[in-house]
Amino acid sequence: TCSLLRSPKGFPKLKNDTFLRAARGEETEHTPVWCMRQAGRYLPEFRETRASQDFFATCRSPKLCCELTLQPLRRFPLDAAIIFSDILVVPQALGMEVVMVPGKGPTFTEPLKEVEDLLKLRQKVDVTAELGYVFQAITLTRHSLEGKVPLIGFSGAPWTLMSYMIEGGGSTTMAKAKSWLYRHPEASHRLLRLLADVIIDYLVGQVAAGAQVLQLFESHAGHLGPELFQDFALPYIRDIAQAVKSKLKEEALPLVPMIIFAKDAHYALRDLAHAGYEVVGLDWTIRPQEARAQIGKDVTLQGNLDPCALYAPKEKIGELVKKMLEGFGTQRYIANLGHGLYPDMNPEHVGAFVEAVHAHSRHINKH
Repeated sequence: TCSLLRSPKGFPKLKNDTFLRAARGEETEHTPVWCMRQAGRYLPEFRETRASQDFFATCRSPKLCCELTLQPLRRFPLDAAIIFSDILVVPQALGMEVVMVPGKGPTFTEPLKEVEDLLKLRQKVDVTAELGYVFQAITLTRHSLEGKVPLIGFSGAPWTLMSYMIEGGGSTTMAKAKSWLYRHPEASHRLLRLLADVIIDYLVGQVAAGAQVLQLFESHAGHLGPELFQDFALPYIRDIAQAVKSKLKEEALPLVPMIIFAKDAHYALRDLAHAGYEVVGLDWTIRPQEARAQIGKDVTLQGNLDPCALYAPKEKIGELVKKMLEGFGTQRYIANLGHGLYPDMNPEHVGAFVEAVHAHSRHINKH
């Protein structure tokens, strides 16, 4: 249960470290598995817990975040928990207002329109003051997990956050945000640098609070081509890994594994393999064998079943999982979907996915 805030010291001993071992490239008896958006609307208990509350108010309640994080683990033998939060808490920390509009999703009341609008953003962010509620949620959840599985902390990456801040919400083309990259490259770099600095402090703070793994979501990588990605996304992705690791060392905090998930960025897999992350997450649009060939043997892969495969009958899910495991191999691999779970998915099919990963990987490892 998610009661009383405890200090980030004296965490319970970890009982299942399969996920951490796979992330570090150590041998595992089974392939670990978790799902992006595993704490989500597909679970009736999630909808019930969330019903009365505004979305971002929920994000600011450590107790509710803890409860929502634990719900999927009560149902499924997942190998990791991911803290319930949202990538847009970072723009909020910079002083932007974001509201969750039913049927539309997250919406910025005043998106960035002109370069001058950058002056409205906080230039120095005290992450403990602005995002302390996430740290409290992580500490509380880490205790409440009782060492069952490791806890993942996360952030959006600079380009993905920038695109939301300029578009004002979701977009099919990201044309407004991309026009900044072409029209205002210097201002774009200023904004991306500001975001990267906040993200670095935010991720280090999550480890101090108890996160045992960190994932960086570059969800909008697919809107960039190789050149724009090279100029406006990759340098910050690299810098975040390097800076987080050196700050963790300085502060004598655990050097936790880091995962980069750049959706639809097949054109950048070789670069991402050398960006300083232990794990590269993959979406469902690339063959496992191709990804492994580009990324090499020294980085763990994570992914990449098409989330829509979970609409298939359970037997079919088992077959698809088996094929996926044969493609990736069972070692240096973390099973996941190629994107998050959708709200109308059947929880039983999620369970079938998780169990198939465990059963088939154990079978492959034995033979």
